[in-house]
Amino acid sequence: MKFGAFLAPHHPVGENPMLQFRRDLDLVVQLEQLGFSEFWCGEHHSSGWEMIASPEMFLAAAGERTARIRLGTGVVSLPYHHPFNVAQRIVQLDHMTGGRVIFGSGPGALPSDAHTFAIDPMVLRDRQDEALGVILRLLRGEPRFSYETDWFKMKDAQLQLLPVQEKIPAATASMVSPSGMTLAGKHGIGALSIGSMASEGITALATQWDFAEDAAKKSGCVVNRDEWRVVLNWHLAETRSEAERQARLGLQRWHNEYIVGTLQRPGAVAYKDPDDALDAVCGGASKGVVQSAVVGTPDDLVDFIKSMVELTGGFGTAIGFVHDWANPRDTAASWDLVARYVIPEINGYTEHLKASQTFVSNERAAFDRAGEAILSKIMSNDKAAEALKITAAKGKGNAAEN
Repeated sequence: MKFGAFLAPHHPVGENPMLQFRRDLDLVVQLEQLGFSEFWCGEHHSSGWEMIASPEMFLAAAGERTARIRLGTGVVSLPYHHPFNVAQRIVQLDHMTGGRVIFGSGPGALPSDAHTFAIDPMVLRDRQDEALGVILRLLRGEPRFSYETDWFKMKDAQLQLLPVQEKIPAATASMVSPSGMTLAGKHGIGALSIGSMASEGITALATQWDFAEDAAKKSGCVVNRDEWRVVLNWHLAETRSEAERQARLGLQRWHNEYIVGTLQRPGAVAYKDPDDALDAVCGGASKGVVQSAVVGTPDDLVDFIKSMVELTGGFGTAIGFVHDWANPRDTAASWDLVARYVIPEINGYTEHLKASQTFVSNERAAFDRAGEAILSKIMSNDKAAEALKITAAKGKGNAAEN
C-alpha cells in the first residue's frame, strides 16, 4: 500500500496566510524525505479556511522543492474552468515537475464557490462529467476535434504540447453518494474518496467500489483498486494520551468553527468540550459511533487502516488529511511516526527482521557451541587463558563494588 497526504487546506482563520503557504510547502518536502508517495492539494475560493485557489500553482512551487513525490490536484473544480485551459495547465505542470502529476478533478465542493461563479449547483456534476471526458481526450493527444455545450465551446482543438507521462494518472473525487465512483468507472480512472473523513463516509465505503465497477462495465472501461485512494484523518504521538492532549483543542475548533460554524453542514452539532470531540470521531463501537479518525499511537492507526481494508475489500493508497489539530511541531512528528512505524507495518517491511530476531532468540542453545569453540581456542593458549582469568577477576571485582 502507498501512502500520501491531502491538503485542502483547512487552516483556521487568523494566522498569516503567507506563513501558512510556506509551512505547507515545507510539509511537502518533509513528506518526500519520509518516503511518502503522493501529495494532493485542492481548489477553493471561499470559506476563509481553504485559501489555495490554484492547486497547479501550489504544486509547481512544491515541484521545485522536491524530486520524487507525485503531485496531485485534489481537486480541480472543473465546472469553474474551460476544459482546454485545464488540460494545458496540467500538461505544463507535468513538464515542470518532470512527469510527476496526478490529475484529480471534482465538481466543486463548496456551494459558496458555485454561488460566486453564479453556477447552479444542480449542474455541477454533469458539467464535471462533460469537461472530464473532453480533458482526457486532449491529454491523450487525439486529433483535432470541436465540441460545443451550453457552457463552453471548442473549435479544432488539440494540445500543442503533450504530457511527459505517456498517460497521466487521473482520479475523480468521491464523497458519500455514488456519483463520484460512477464517474470514475465511466471514464476508467481512479477515485479519491474524500467522504471517508466522516462517519457516514466510512459507512458508505463498503459499497463504493461496486459503483465504479458497474459503471466501468457499462462504458467498456476497466477500473483498478490500486488506483483507489482513501482519505483518512489521523494524529499520532508516542502514547494515546499524548496524542489526545495535542489534538483535542484543535479538533474541537475545526469541527465547531469550520464544519458547524462556517459550512453549517446539515445535522452537525457543535461539541461542548474537547472530550466530546474525541469521543465523536475516535470513540468507535465502545462509544456507539462509527470511528472516523485516529488520535492515538502508530499501532492504533495500523489497526484502523487494516479495518478499512477489510471494510472496502482493498484500496491502493491511504491518504492522510492535513489539518491543524495540533501545533506545527507535533503535526510534523505525527507524519514522522507514520513513516517510521505505520508504513513498514502495513507493508510488511519488518517481517523478516522480526523473524530473524525470533529465530536467533529461540535457537540460543544451538549458538552456544560457537561460544564454547571460542573458549576452547582461548584455553589452548596459555597466555590467552591467563589473560582471560585476569579479565574475569576484574569483572567480578567491579560487580562487587557496584
